[in-house]
Amino acid sequence: MTRVAGSLAQIWTRLGPRFLPFADAATTELPLGRLLRLSLFQVSVGMAVALLNGTLNRVMIVELGVPTWLVATMIALPLAFAPFRTLIGFRSDHHRSYLGWRRVPYIWMGTLLQFGGFAIMPFALLVLSGDTHGPILYGQLGAALAFLMIGAGLHTTQTAGLALASDLAPADARPRVVALLYVMLLVGMVASAMTFGWLLADFSQVRLIQVIQGAALVTMVLNGISLWKQEARDPALTRPDRPRPLFREAWRSFRRGGRSGRLLLAVGLGTAAFNMQDILLEPYGGQILGLSVGATSILTGILAGGTLLGFALAARVLGAGGDPCRLAGFGATAGLLAFAAVIFAAPLDSAAMFRAGTALIGFGGGLFAVGTLTAAMDLAAEGGSGLALGAWGAVQATAAGLAIAAGGFLRDAIGLLASQGALGVALTHPATGYGAVYLVEIVLLLATLVAVGPLVRALAEVRPHPPTRFGLAEVPG
Repeated sequence: MTRVAGSLAQIWTRLGPRFLPFADAATTELPLGRLLRLSLFQVSVGMAVALLNGTLNRVMIVELGVPTWLVATMIALPLAFAPFRTLIGFRSDHHRSYLGWRRVPYIWMGTLLQFGGFAIMPFALLVLSGDTHGPILYGQLGAALAFLMIGAGLHTTQTAGLALASDLAPADARPRVVALLYVMLLVGMVASAMTFGWLLADFSQVRLIQVIQGAALVTMVLNGISLWKQEARDPALTRPDRPRPLFREAWRSFRRGGRSGRLLLAVGLGTAAFNMQDILLEPYGGQILGLSVGATSILTGILAGGTLLGFALAARVLGAGGDPCRLAGFGATAGLLAFAAVIFAAPLDSAAMFRAGTALIGFGGGLFAVGTLTAAMDLAAEGGSGLALGAWGAVQATAAGLAIAAGGFLRDAIGLLASQGALGVALTHPATGYGAVYLVEIVLLLATLVAVGPLVRALAEVRPHPPTRFGLAEVPG
């Protein structure tokens, strides 16, 4: 294990800081090789997300013939564990153990849950598809259990892993390190999606079983390498007789003064606003503006390009001592302009305006995520990074998942009413359903500005250290 970990770290390090835009996240206490090795747990989480939300989504509906409503329900099951990330982070802050580890047990248990879910998944899906002699009910129960285990595992692993990274990094580098880990999450998602697509190009049920079992093995290997000799043992910190506050007391302390509650409200509103359109942009471009499949596929790159521009501006603003909540407010304002451009692209039949709006969505979302992440880290009490990151992650994941589901439902419901003439002759256009979603997102962004506004002054008064400089290392997921 030591040789494998060392070889992997050397490969990463040979790339050289000049080729790694996030190399400034490394510090003396947490060198680049060790940091990149730690980031492998995020790659495994990204792989799980890509498999659940992308590959299995299509395979279950098309190749296995599973009803769409059942597939949507299964994919939504991991979301049930998102609110528990706060509790997981708190428990890892105050874990009791003779071994002297706080974060490692939670990361490892999360890894085992992911492995168990992947082990059950392929056979449950085969029964669920009806291509066996067993009752389909067993397949439904098995698939539900597999999705739940994977969801619980990835939320546990990610929460404790981010807290461990925060523990290992110096205070002034923590936001950059945590943000780097979110970059690795995206790397894991993209690389895994391409790999799964290549492996399943010649689809068969046996190949599906092999791919999912391979994902289980890769998860164990990556997380094992990631954890190897990262957290130092400190039995005094985790001794069984060490007093541990109640969760409600720690939560009350975290929310004291109302700043954290208002920040989490802003995170929820803003995240919902930027994610409600997540599954609608490409259909909107194709159905309303008549763009080809290739043209709509490019939208993902445009969105990413806008996000990178947001990171560049964040680097200048926060590097010059800017306020993170003010930065988040600028992101929400950019989002208002973005969704307005997307709405007006339909009556003007302007693909250029639509693409500009898409770039602005990425730009505003990048500013908002960077700002709220930095603000959340500033609110973390000593030794309470797990609680703070858990709360931020719980709100963000829950809001994003619910917003995506609500966006699809709202588009279908309003679109149906419009097509039937229930909203008037002027609104019978197919764009009405999409426009309703974008209008709701505008309202949510206005509410976000109301929530984040008072924090600009309040957080500036309580910041324990000067604003942390951000560069491309600070790309959040």
